[in-house]
Parts: sequence; structure tokens; C-alpha cells
Amino acid sequence: MVKLKVCGITNYEDAIAAIEVGAEFLGFNFYPPSPRYIAPVKAREIIAKLPSHIINVGVFVNDARPEDVVEKMMISGAAVAQLHGDEDEQYCRHVGASRVIKALRIGKEFDLDSLNGFPAAAFLIDAYDKKLYGGTGKTSNWEVAQEVAKNVGVFLAGGLSPENISEAVRVVQPYAVDVNSGVELSPGHKDKAKLQALRIALRA
Repeated sequence: MVKLKVCGITNYEDAIAAIEVGAEFLGFNFYPPSPRYIAPVKAREIIAKLPSHIINVGVFVNDARPEDVVEKMMISGAAVAQLHGDEDEQYCRHVGASRVIKALRIGKEFDLDSLNGFPAAAFLIDAYDKKLYGGTGKTSNWEVAQEVAKNVGVFLAGGLSPENISEAVRVVQPYAVDVNSGVELSPGHKDKAKLQALRIALRA
């Protein structure tokens, strides 16, 4: 069964609500311009109270140095770094390939060969937007995601909601789905009813 990641967690109540519908991954956004930003020290307060089997993911966008990413992971307790900006191979290696999810913001064209040997444990396929890094509400390119998923572990993101998630899983067959804006009341605040609807859709 496809795994579930709920991103944009800003409070303990939403973290528990996500876990109750089957989330195995929780995303904490450490990118200050994001409306879903949470300080690493605040994320630590939440993470410290969560079940040990939950994989907590820190979301980063173009931090100046990979050392900064590693430091924030240590402060927050996040086990995995989702690099959602323009980080290159060397940057990912420095953070540690085995704990990197590299986000790919894919438009109409994408060179699949560019992923060969890329130092990441998995890739996250998101919709392309000139100004925004994630949380756009736009649907990603499922055709490209399907091709990537044939060879590597893929987290499918981009405008996923209870209404389209079962079709997305059928088409792409990803390792995991990543939901954010599609299960919110407002940025950074999850909607429990939408989370429950998502669980039903994933089990359909």
C-alpha cells in the first residue's frame, strides 16, 4: 500500500490527526518565507512527543550551506531532509544522500537522465511554479512522475486532495503521496474532515 506523508505540520494536534489517518511521514517546513514555516526548535517540541515509528522530515529551500541543514535537523530532531530548492549533487552529498529526499519541480519538459546517480534516497515530484517552492496547490506532471517511479522511490506531491488522490496513485504508482494544501483549512492548519476523506480515498 502507498505510504502517506502529510507536510506543513505546525502544531501537535495536526501531527496527531495526520498519524491517526495513517501518515508515516510528517513534514516540517523550515523555509522562513513559507506560510507554513515552523522554527526547528518549535518542531522539536512536537517531534519529541510523537511515536518513534514516525519519520519526521525537515523541508529546506536553498539554505546557504549544507551544514545549516544538518544543524537544523539536529535541533529539530528531523531524520530526513527534503531539499526543495535548487540544491545540486554536491550539496546533497554533504547533507548525506541516505537521508535526502530531493524535490523536483517539474514543468512540461524534464530530463530523466539527470537523475542517474543523483545522491538522494528518494525523489519528490512537485508542480513547477516560478515563485513558489511547494504548497502551490497545482497538480504535478503525472506522466513524468510515472516514468521516474519506474526506477526510483517517488513521493508524489502537487495539489493532491481526497478528490484526486486515488487516481494519482493508480496512474503514477508512487512509493508515497505527499499532501499539504489539499487537506488544509488554511495554510499551516489541517482539516480533520479532509484528512479522514483522504484516508477513505486511499483505501478505495
